[in-house]
Amino acid sequence: MKLGLYSMNFGTCSDPDIAVEIARYAEAAGFESVWVGEHVVLPIHPPEWFTMPATLPFLDAITALTLLATNTMRLKVGSGILELPLHHPVRLAKQFASIDRISHGRVLAGVGAGYLEPEFTAMGVKLSDRAEQMDEFIGAMRALWTMPEPEFHGRHVDFAGVDAHPRPVQAAGPPVIIGGLSGLARRRAIRTANGWFAYNTTPESMRETLAVIAKETEQIGRPSELGPLELTIIPAGPFDRSIADQYAELGVDRVVVLPRPDAPTDTPHVPVPVDEIRHTIDTLAADLDL
Repeated sequence: MKLGLYSMNFGTCSDPDIAVEIARYAEAAGFESVWVGEHVVLPIHPPEWFTMPATLPFLDAITALTLLATNTMRLKVGSGILELPLHHPVRLAKQFASIDRISHGRVLAGVGAGYLEPEFTAMGVKLSDRAEQMDEFIGAMRALWTMPEPEFHGRHVDFAGVDAHPRPVQAAGPPVIIGGLSGLARRRAIRTANGWFAYNTTPESMRETLAVIAKETEQIGRPSELGPLELTIIPAGPFDRSIADQYAELGVDRVVVLPRPDAPTDTPHVPVPVDEIRHTIDTLAADLDL
């Protein structure tokens, strides 16, 4: 089972020098990947359930992926999760392809539908369109990554007679990973994506979810060219060898940990001292025999 590190572009790692330092430290320790999140803007007067302050420093996700890719050698660099409807898919396909070239094929394109209405309003995007945009934008990006003469025709994106080079190093394009806990996100991952990214999980909740995924995969059908659905999770609560073994037995492919794994997963933005992040990396590397 592979191990990744989250929060690489906000909170403590919004400082680019710290982000590079931590990424290199994780790479040397044997981590497989590092992950960035995304919010373009944050509400000054948020809903009660939203815990991130508007003053939280958040490096742009694409810029941060480029920074991490250029300053590491082996680590995969993933977006977990990019708010796809807030991007134009033609430009985003170019950005992902470029980072894949820069990193020599190490990009993981994690995307989700988003949920924060003030952010969508500020970006001029309708929250109500996001489900339809998700399906179209994924198809449009893959067309630009793989088709000899790319074209795509949808309600939100429509193009033909154009091309974009260089193509990604990864022949099928960066693996697309759908993030989100909703049934719609999970089923979209089964239908259209290489993987699914879930957060705030426990071995017990994943056991139940995997039973649902098996049933839905049988009902929906999964395109053979996508291969098995890769499962990436952020666990809730402490994480150690015994919990890792439980996830591995369930068939989870990748665990992505917070800089302080025992922190509540609804508050990953709380700054963690750099020494504590190094301690997390060292402890897990030793415990999991990386």
